[in-house]
Amino acid sequence: MDGADGRTALRLVTFNTHHGVGDDGRHDLARIAALLHDTDADVICLQEVDRHFGDRSKTVDQAAVLAEGLGRSLAWGPAIDRDGPTRDAPRRQYGNAVLSRLPMVDDSVHRLPGDGEPRAAVRAVLGVGDRTLTVVATHLSSGSMRERAAQATALVDLLPGPGSASLVVGDLNATAGAPELVPLRTRLADAWQQAGSRGDQARGWQLWKRDQGLTHPARRPRVRIDQVWVSPEVRVTAARVLDGSACSDHHPLQVDVVVG
Repeated sequence: MDGADGRTALRLVTFNTHHGVGDDGRHDLARIAALLHDTDADVICLQEVDRHFGDRSKTVDQAAVLAEGLGRSLAWGPAIDRDGPTRDAPRRQYGNAVLSRLPMVDDSVHRLPGDGEPRAAVRAVLGVGDRTLTVVATHLSSGSMRERAAQATALVDLLPGPGSASLVVGDLNATAGAPELVPLRTRLADAWQQAGSRGDQARGWQLWKRDQGLTHPARRPRVRIDQVWVSPEVRVTAARVLDGSACSDHHPLQVDVVVG
């Protein structure tokens, strides 16, 4: 919402949805939609999203269903893109999505370097009053520090020049202080560390992990690999790890920011 000073307050959520399958083994996109709806987020970045991918997700176009159900515009970035089972069938895709309440000025998909499972980033340029906000959403390689380092460099190359508000968001499969994320730290700041107010899912015997922002695995999180990185033009007011344990093997991260 625009303030009297011309600044705009926004809420962003990033969530690795595990193609809609919760820890009970059930594919249930409705419970993910309900969780996301309750956040009232302006921008939603999703990873591990299926589009007609196969039986594991009932061949559903998850990106379209979530975007329509939540009333958001969609920027789609497939990392895996295969022929359908028949000539007339839609393509089988899997990747990242940005759902936005803000106007979508431009969007594009970018392959990331690496020899393992294909990885990609989707870049969405969003209208924020008379300015723009560039959101780069991604899911980095899980098995190779070398590949993640090359991918982090590629992400920085997708950012606009200094002075433009921008975010890098997603499941980075590395902690925020990992050496392979040095390219991000040269341009951006870790939103969790910048937040004026923080909260997470540390409960019971895990209270000693309080305020660490751990997101994975959802039932007993040990690592903070789901992150938001912000440019100097974006101020972080709050960050909170939500409870996604019924929906996925990750928890969602919600971040409140002020742009301008």
